[in-house]
Amino acid sequence: MNNFKDKVVVITGGATGIGFGFARAFGKEGAKIIIAGRNENRLQEAVSYLTGSGIEARYSVCDVTRQEDIEALADFSWEAHGHVDVIINNAGIMVPHAPFLDMPIEHIQQIFAVNFYGVVYGSKVFGKRFVEQGTPAAIYNIGSENSLFHGTPFNGAYVATKHSVLAITQSLYEELPDFIEVGLVCPGFVVSELGPEEAMQHGMPTDQFIDIAMKQIKAGEFFIVSHAYNIERINKKHAQLTRAYETYAPRYEGDQQYDVRTIIQPMLEEQVGRKLRS
Repeated sequence: MNNFKDKVVVITGGATGIGFGFARAFGKEGAKIIIAGRNENRLQEAVSYLTGSGIEARYSVCDVTRQEDIEALADFSWEAHGHVDVIINNAGIMVPHAPFLDMPIEHIQQIFAVNFYGVVYGSKVFGKRFVEQGTPAAIYNIGSENSLFHGTPFNGAYVATKHSVLAITQSLYEELPDFIEVGLVCPGFVVSELGPEEAMQHGMPTDQFIDIAMKQIKAGEFFIVSHAYNIERINKKHAQLTRAYETYAPRYEGDQQYDVRTIIQPMLEEQVGRKLRS
């Protein structure tokens, strides 16, 4: 999908940071914007800015940890415009950094409720309606560089949520019909309200990140990346894996005999009556 004029774009966590950056960018492309979040005052401020910039925008108060709120957001969006074309599951939080063994279980549960289940609910609710709608649509889930490697120590719960978002987004990509695009947005360190200001001031400016991401969205990419140095982290991780396999599990003729996808995929496709997207 490379033309967003008159498309309806719904963005969770859309009042600030990357979500608001996407709202402005899609709005400038002629899209009709609906932003969602928990803080109505911030939503009102964001919509006022968008409409003052000539962008058609609305808001809906929504807690992404509650599936019924996501259903209500979808109802609001379809009632407002009669259709929706894009969902950006962007809402996310950070919890205080701590060694994993010392991290309160309540913090782990809290961050999964927003960063993981918020994406689950948004993808399922809007994805099902997109299938029923039957027109070109798109689901973009906000992952992170932490979807691809461990960005920083003492941050295990946040990294775990972003690995999980990668997993469900890959499943969506393979399982949904071809007319529904799916992408994983993988920002690195970007200015936002997730962390303390003294740290965030060193991040990539939000508008710079959005410009990089929008080019990839228009090109239909699955992995939407931004921070150039991250390839060094990724290469290091892949080198470790390659070395382990070459040393302890080298390739041999017929080694696909135990490959789970080779064995299981035909069974599952027959079971659900649907071919996976290649």
